[in-house]
Amino acid sequence: MNLHILGICGTFMGGVAALARELGHRVQGCDANVYPPMSTQLEKLGIGLYSGYASADIATDTDCVVIGNALSRGNPAVEHVLNQQINYRSGAQWLSENVLPGRHALAVAGTHGKTTTTSILAFLLEAAGRDPGFLVGGVPENFGVSARLGSGKEFVVEADEYDTAFFDKRSKFVHYGPRVAILNNLEFDHADIFPDLAAIQRQFHHLIRIVPGEGRLIVNGEDAALAEVLAMGCWTPVERFAIDAEAEWRAELVRADGSEFILKHLGHALGTVRWNLLGRHNVMNALAALAACHAVGVAVADIIPALADFVSVKRRMEVIGVAAGVTVYDDFAHHPTAIATTLAGLRARVGNARIVVAMEPRSNSMRLGAHSAHISPSLADADAVVFLHRPELLWDAEAVVSALKGDGRTAASVDALIETLTAMARSGDHVVFMSNGGFEDAPRRCLKALQS
Repeated sequence: MNLHILGICGTFMGGVAALARELGHRVQGCDANVYPPMSTQLEKLGIGLYSGYASADIATDTDCVVIGNALSRGNPAVEHVLNQQINYRSGAQWLSENVLPGRHALAVAGTHGKTTTTSILAFLLEAAGRDPGFLVGGVPENFGVSARLGSGKEFVVEADEYDTAFFDKRSKFVHYGPRVAILNNLEFDHADIFPDLAAIQRQFHHLIRIVPGEGRLIVNGEDAALAEVLAMGCWTPVERFAIDAEAEWRAELVRADGSEFILKHLGHALGTVRWNLLGRHNVMNALAALAACHAVGVAVADIIPALADFVSVKRRMEVIGVAAGVTVYDDFAHHPTAIATTLAGLRARVGNARIVVAMEPRSNSMRLGAHSAHISPSLADADAVVFLHRPELLWDAEAVVSALKGDGRTAASVDALIETLTAMARSGDHVVFMSNGGFEDAPRRCLKALQS
């Protein structure tokens, strides 16, 4: 089959492309901008890439066009597909029809931690000898690719609540029919498509409705919003995970930064996890993944030591380098809760060292101002913040900056932001770049400026 993928450089669609290529299909695709790391991964697989959405780039012998959810009516490639009546699918539908039949899907859903938890789960199943397939919304360092078919029964998929495509407004995760579903947490997000938290809860309940009675729901036992979703009706056995609440799966922190904890199941200690990840949120991610492994018959005590070798996903507190005594990180956090928990983990690790944050409010919710009241409190562990305040930002960043506990500044461009950071940074600082986009390669540009 000949496939053309619209929006191919997104992490999900790039993963779909990699899976299609592994299945033996001829694959090409296009995106508004062809950019790494996904472009690099796809080029290595022999997948043809086009920059822009020219209809002429869709080959005449294309059997199916897979359309990403970033595209909408009016896009020239979309209009060409509709006018020429070319067969088309969403990425989620294509995955459900071509990869998941006959597999046991393990879906990882939640507002935060999906990519990390999916990567941990795939890594642990690999350590257990299961050879799982997976599709992750990032590049897990232990695998080096965002997706693979695997030869085992299990297929682990990052299950996003965002809508599927311009022609399918259901959340992507309802396509996957998982046997095991992890519900990591639930907060208001995606203000561009959801009016309130209740609308997102309804989508999560749609997911719960399709998990079989012989399957398992692995649920954050500390999350009130998820408890409300379960109260809407549940037909599947539930196992909860927690640190500070009663649950089947619990962690007892040995180190405050989350790098060491005792894993308990039904009150019995199974072993001690010692690993390189930081923060309470990552401990919760690990609990969810370990519980999901147990749900598919893995002896959890046997795989606990493997976590010492787990390396986090790219752009999850990824250390870019050290220059002039300054450690530079690249991080994907873009929701206030994720920002706060990420910085709390770093604070627990670095003690009194200075933390400087460079933030780009890029997500739709951030740009619309849905989280503006919560940004300043989420940055409580930062000693200084430089906020990228582009002219198109729809709300007053100065008001947020003025409410910060530490030194707060704004910059109108990435060039100005880097200049401000390099002037304020001093030896011993930890500089964290936070954005869910490319940030114009600001972390590496800052590191280079510090080196000079």
